[in-house]
Formats: sequence, C-alpha cells, structure tokens
Amino acid sequence: MLSLLRLRLNPSCALAQGYRFTTTISPKPFIRLATTSTSSLPRKLDLLALDRKWQEKWQQQQQLPPHPGANDGKPKSYILSMFPYPSGTLHMGHLRVYTISDVLARFYRMRGHDVLHPMGWDAFGLPAENAAIERGVDPADWTRENIGRMKEQLKSISTAFDWDHELATCAPEFYEHTQRIFLMLYQKGLAYQAEALVNYDPVDKTVLANEQVDANGFSWRSGAKVEQLKLKQWFFRITAFKEALLKDLDSLAGGWPERVLSMQRNWLGKSYGAKVKFPVTVNDAQSGVNVFTTRPDTLYGVEYLALSLNHPIVQQAIETDEGLRKFLDEAASLPSDSKAGYKLPNVWASHPLHIIDKESEHIARKLPVFVAPYVLGDYGEGAVMGVPGHDSRDLAFFKENVNPEFIPQVIGAEVQAAPADAGVLPAVDAKAFTHEGYLTSRCWKYQGLHSQEAKKQIVTDLNAVGHGEAVEQWRLRDWLISRQRYWGAPIPIIHCDSCGAVPVPDDQLPVRLPKFERDWLKGKKGNPLESSEEWKRTECPSCGQPATRDTDTMDTFVDSSWYYLRFLDVANKEQPFLPASVRPVDVYIGGVEHAILHLLYARFIYKFLAQSELFPEIARNSDVLKAPPEPFQTLLSQGMVHGKTYSDPSTGRFLHPSDVDFTGGPDKPVIKDTQITPQVSFEKMSKSKHNGVDPTACAHRYGADATRAHVLFAAPVSEVLEWDEAKIVGIERWFGRVWKLVLDARAQLTNSEYRVSEVGLRADHATQLPLLPSLSDADADAVLATHRAIASVTQCVERNPYGLNTVISDLIKLTNSLSSSSNLSSLTLYLCVSSLLRLLAPIAPALSSEGWEILHEAILERQTETPAPAIFAAPWPTPLLTAEQANTLSARGGQTVAVQVNGKMRFTATIPRRLSPTTEKPDAQEEQDWVVSRILETDEGRVWLRERNDWEKRRRVVVVKGGKLVNVVF
Repeated sequence: MLSLLRLRLNPSCALAQGYRFTTTISPKPFIRLATTSTSSLPRKLDLLALDRKWQEKWQQQQQLPPHPGANDGKPKSYILSMFPYPSGTLHMGHLRVYTISDVLARFYRMRGHDVLHPMGWDAFGLPAENAAIERGVDPADWTRENIGRMKEQLKSISTAFDWDHELATCAPEFYEHTQRIFLMLYQKGLAYQAEALVNYDPVDKTVLANEQVDANGFSWRSGAKVEQLKLKQWFFRITAFKEALLKDLDSLAGGWPERVLSMQRNWLGKSYGAKVKFPVTVNDAQSGVNVFTTRPDTLYGVEYLALSLNHPIVQQAIETDEGLRKFLDEAASLPSDSKAGYKLPNVWASHPLHIIDKESEHIARKLPVFVAPYVLGDYGEGAVMGVPGHDSRDLAFFKENVNPEFIPQVIGAEVQAAPADAGVLPAVDAKAFTHEGYLTSRCWKYQGLHSQEAKKQIVTDLNAVGHGEAVEQWRLRDWLISRQRYWGAPIPIIHCDSCGAVPVPDDQLPVRLPKFERDWLKGKKGNPLESSEEWKRTECPSCGQPATRDTDTMDTFVDSSWYYLRFLDVANKEQPFLPASVRPVDVYIGGVEHAILHLLYARFIYKFLAQSELFPEIARNSDVLKAPPEPFQTLLSQGMVHGKTYSDPSTGRFLHPSDVDFTGGPDKPVIKDTQITPQVSFEKMSKSKHNGVDPTACAHRYGADATRAHVLFAAPVSEVLEWDEAKIVGIERWFGRVWKLVLDARAQLTNSEYRVSEVGLRADHATQLPLLPSLSDADADAVLATHRAIASVTQCVERNPYGLNTVISDLIKLTNSLSSSSNLSSLTLYLCVSSLLRLLAPIAPALSSEGWEILHEAILERQTETPAPAIFAAPWPTPLLTAEQANTLSARGGQTVAVQVNGKMRFTATIPRRLSPTTEKPDAQEEQDWVVSRILETDEGRVWLRERNDWEKRRRVVVVKGGKLVNVVF
C-alpha cells in the first residue's frame, strides 16, 4: 500500500501518531518534483477566468453520477429543486433556489452518497400559448428555444445538475404517462366529469381551479376578475384522500416548515360543528336553509341569514327581482370580504330554537335574509347565520346593512346572573366577543353553561326535532383539472353517442397534440382543439362508430404532481418510473408560493400511485418495507428575493436606475431631474418597479462563485433576501484572502519535504488518539480552528432549517484565522488549507477546484503533468479532534471568559489565547471581534447565543477587562 504521507519527523511524534493515516520516514533522500514556479502563478484572483476554465472542463468531462437505482451500497440522496417554467430567462429567485440545491447536492456527493440532482422543465401552460398567439409561432418551438437559453444560464452559474435525467413535460414521452395516470384515476372512479359552477377567466378563456383564484376573486395568472359559469368539466376526486392528506402531515413535522404545514391544514379545512336547518318562507311558500356552523352555542345571537350569490333561493329570486339582478352584476367585481348586501324582499327566516323554546321572545322574531358576496358558495351549503355579537365580519355586515341601535351578546367571559336584557350593547361601541365562554340569561335553559357543553346540548335538542345534527366539514373540494386551451396534455377520453365517455386504449397513448400552421394561433383566444376537426374526429374504441376526442387539456399542475417520480428513470418507456427505484425526494427546495397548490396535488397523486400496481409489490404489501406515505421528506422553502427600488418622494413613482445619479456614491443617490434624494426600499422584483436583476449578468460581472456565495450569505435561506450588489465586494475580498492563502501554502509545501500521494487525496485525515503535546501553539490554534469550522459547517448544511449563511461566516472566520497564523508545520498547513478548500467546494466550485489543483501540484507523489484528482472526488472533511482533544487544545494557553446574556451570568467559556498581533498596537474592535468569534465556536456559546437566542438579532456586545467578561444584549 502506498504511503499516504511521508514526513521528516520523529516517528514517535504524537502528532504523527495521532492521525488516522500511515506515516513513515522516507528511506531515501527527498527528491523535489519539478513543479511550476509559484511566482508564475497570478497573485491577483481572476474569478471570471476561473469560471471559463472550469465550466469548460466540466462541460468536456460530462462526469455523471451512477444510476440512482444501482445497488452499490452507498447511501442515496435525492436532492430536487422545483423545476422552472421555461420563460427564457432566469430571475434571482431561480438563482437562489438552484444555488441552494447545488450546494446540498455537492455536499452529499462529497459525503459519499449516491446523489440524484436532476433538472427539468414545467413546459406546458398558458404563458407559452399566449406568447405563441401574440407572435404567431408554435408553442413547442417557443418552449424549446427558451429551454436552450435557460439551460446555458444554469450552467453559467456553475450548477452541477444530472442532465442525463432531463425532462420536459411537453414531450409526448412524458405526457403519455400523465395521460396514463389520468386513466388509472378514471378506472378507480377518481376522475370524473360533472356539470358545476366553475371559475372562468375571461382573459385567458379557460376554467380555473378554486386554488387558482385569489382571495379577491382574481385569476392567479391573468389578474382578471373571475366569472362564475356552469360548465361540464373534469375533476380529480382528491377529497377521497382528505383524511390521509391531513393525518400524514404529522409525519412531516420537523422536515417541513411549520407555516407550510399550517397552510396545508387550513386549506384541507377539517372542522367539527353542526348543520342547523332554518325554516325559511319565500313568497309565502315554506322551505328550509341548512347552515353549517362551528359555534352552535351562539344561536341565540342570530340576527340574520346570508346566502351566497349562487344559492338556489337567490337564483330563483333573480327571475323576478330586477334590483337583485343589478346587485349580482355589481357584486361580481366586489372583493370577497365586501360588506355589501342585498335584502331579499318577501323572504324571511325563523329561528330554529323557537320550535323548542317558546319562552324567549327575542327568538320569535322574523329574521331578514340577505345576499352577500362574503358567503362562499362551495362551503357548507352556501349559507351562514349572522351573529354580530360574536363574529367581527358579521358585525361589520350587520352595521352596514341594518344600521341597528343595539347589538346583542349571548356569551360572556364569566357566568352572569342578570336580567334578559343584559348583554345588549349600543351598536356604535359594540365589539364582537369571539371567544368561548358562558351563555347568558338570554339563552333560556342553557344559561350558565360553558360553550363546549352548550354546543352539545343545543345540537342534541335540535336533532330531536329534525332541525340540527353534528357534522364534520371540510374546506377541500375536488380538483378541477379541465383547461380549455391547446398547450397542455390532452385528456385521453373519446365521446361516443352510443357508449358515452370511453378511455383511449393504452396502445393508442399518447394522444398527441396536433401541429398547426405557423400563423394559425395568432390572434386567437380559447381552445383551438375545438375547431381542429381532423384531430377531433375519431372512432369509438368500444363500438367502432364515429366519435370525438375530448378537447380539454389537463391543468399543468397535473404534470408537476408526479414529475419527481419520472426523474428516477426518464428512459423507461413502459411506465412512469422503475418499480425498484420508487422513493421519495429527500430534500425538496422551492418557494413558499407553492405551499398549497403544487404540494397538495403532488401529495394526492403520490398517495394514489402508492396504492397502485406501479409501486413495488413489496412497498405496498410487505410489513418489512412500506412505501413512504409522503413524496417529499424534507421541504426547504427559501424566501423571496427583493430588489432595491428608487421612488420619487413627491409622487411615489418608481424610478428607473438610469433616472438616478450615483456620482456622489452608491449611498448618496439623487434624482437627476430634480436633485432630490429618492426614497430607497427593497421590494419584490418586478418590471414596474425597475428593480429586477439578471443573475446571469451578475455572474458575468462578478463571477459565478462570488454571486453564489453572496446569495447564501446575504440572508438565512428561509427569509427574504434583499439583493444589494454593492455588498459582493466583501465576498470578493474574502476570496482574495483564500487565494493568497493557497498560493502561500503552495510555496511552503513546494520548498518542504512534505508529500502526499493520490491515495492520500482520497482519504479523510482525522485524529483518533488524545491530543499530542508536541504541537506548537500556532499549529494547535490552526488545528482547533479548522476542527471547529468542519463541525459547524457540516452541522449547518445537514440541519433543517439550513444555516447556509452561517456556513459562509464560519469559512470567513477560518480563512482569517489561517491567514493570521505563522510558522505552521507543513502537515498542519496542508491539513487546514485542504480542509478549507473542501468546505468551500460546494459553494465556490471553480475557486476551490483551482485552489485544490494548485495546492497539490507542489506535493503529488507522481509526474506533475498528471493533474490531481478533482476536489469533488475528495472526501468531505470530518472533525479533526475528539471532544476531549478539542477541550484540551482550547484550554491550553487559553483564557476563561464569563458571558452575561441581558445582564445575567449564563456561562463561562475557555477560549485559546490570541496570537501575538502583527501590528504594534492591536485594534480594539478587531480584538473584541476575535474574542466573540471564539466564544461562538464553543459548545456553550452555540447553545446560549445561537440556539436559545438569535445571534443575528443582538443589539449590543460589550467586551470588558481584556476579554475576561462579555455581555450580550438581545
């Protein structure tokens, strides 16, 4: 076996014995290798040149990881970022998410994992079709060109995606399986066609799912006010999986952000309450309206009923009520929280409790019935009971439409013994009491009961007279997947006058989209498939008679609900994925804007497929190995990227950067026309605010490595990133120190007898014995700093939420520590600098690759013409010391620091003594920063200052008595 290291040291040296590699004394005189002179290397770092060199090399090498299904014994990691829509240009949000995923993928590969890190394109959808209509081009051509441009952009920021797994959802070989999944759902009764009141986008001329309409009733894409139409549409019965979708969220706790889990639970909307039947009189005819309520304890406070715009009573009344018709026309443009209402004439309701309570006069009154935009037609049965004393929205509506003098309240915080008029408040000052409490004297025999007990008794009594029952309610509705547009996966159904809806046979899949003439789509709206008679006409697979194809296409969310499974085996033509390879995504990275739509749909399709024959038999039936219940084990939701905006303080108008004069410096802008200082803020990037940033241009200006590092350092991954290019200079300076450190290390190693073989490059160097006292003070400090950086960086990359901004901080501190060290032994210098480069590699792949190559040219035990193995073939460094060794080193020559948090003594920490400064008089701030950074590296410091308190939110740090006492104020 080749010697990993050869040192001219005493063989009994504790340092040599302490590391987990073989050391020997060279049996023959050391022969210095002929290497490139250090002086011939550029002293100034050129990041753009390094990008060109290494991106070209990576392109030529096309090194791809093993197939993820290979049984090689390695742990497997599936790192996936949400695939983009191919718009043709990357934005800063793309840069952030793909930088994060690339760092994680590179990290796990260096840890020895078999990593799948694929990329694809969410290529169907309205934007491409609208672009084709405007330009008279084929959506397929438009999409293909955009994919090519974005793929080159992704490579320009040094991402390492597994391009051999690339897919596009508009490719027939992909949407064939989308159609197959549709038919599987259809055969199980989980895909069905029904006539329903749907959301129609009048601009994009298509139907939208409920989830694609915002809270104010506008389309998520076009921004148009959505109309309500009754159409026959295709649905997926997602409600059949509602219990599993809710229950399995518990298994994701700790892996998914709590806010996303909360959003999913709220959208599923499981609630327990009562269905109460109110007797209603319409033009002297008796009927009933069912109301779902979670607060039957407030029934004695009901003052009105409110119906949705599409309630059957409303639809009946519109035929004879011109005022109602006019109100409904106006209500279509009102927000969902509008207080507007229309009182239906000749319609009134009776209080259901009056059937059993004949004593309480206030419930014997007739109750007005209103039509109100705030009532959802698809929740409950499109009716709500108005209780202004105990619901803020009801109170606002009641004041607006009734103008009452008093507001009754029937529940109080405490038990009250009061006359029947107690709890009647002047309307002008009334505030709704929305909490549970105790029923008042206005509540007949229920007086004094707590809300929980009153709910049960009231519902029991109503149930006895047929006017109420306890029920379970869900907000979730079946998923509307029909789209009346061309650019999507065709629905594989044939309509026959004799046989009805007939599935397209498997051997006729995929049902391909027809090709149109270049200018055919130009200026058209709606669905061109409707008028494509040649494509539409076919014969029935069942009876052979003439029939027509379904002309709807599927919502693009159907494609993205299963694409992550296709990545596992994109070449398989028989089924969407290899049964032997089915596995969930380990880490899924994407924006919180997908917290409901995409994630909910993907969870549904995954759960359906897990019960199908497509999943392995062992995963479905074995007690030993079960299919994981969820498709994404860990979810990382990165924050948005905001750009710097400039606005005119007098008008609020956003200014283009070209309208601003920066000659006084970036911190002293003035408006060119007026010489007034503009307002500066960070806002969501948009064209209207002139604050968009092209990430590719940024990478071409500063280098991909600096751009990536700045993205990670500027903010924690889950928080908003305020993009400020002026701050990249800090990253550039840090990289410059790394570069100098590498060049200096190369010079020392070139002129020393230290050598490492290729075997050594592939081995991890760490100690396993008690620390050796023969270490010099300088070596001890460098080893300890490197050990702590390795431990901290590894933990920050592994944990969720990911502390990637802290990783950059740790690496900057390690760089500074090593740069200030002097007289390090060759072994320590190599160990520390090589560890730094490996820690840096996932973040700055070109710089670390170049540094690794330069470092090893000096010491390789072979011909210098043969390059060193790539840094990504080297192992991720493991901590150099045991806990005991680290403590011993920390205490050696160190000092004890007492640390107060908000004035209270919390812990003491032993930090190493500071090396003698190179300047005559040390800088006070530099000395303070050094003490604080060493405290943060201790276990106690991490616990008290990072875990129990948020170090980033500290208000003040005071170091006194030369570092013997530190007070941190949060």
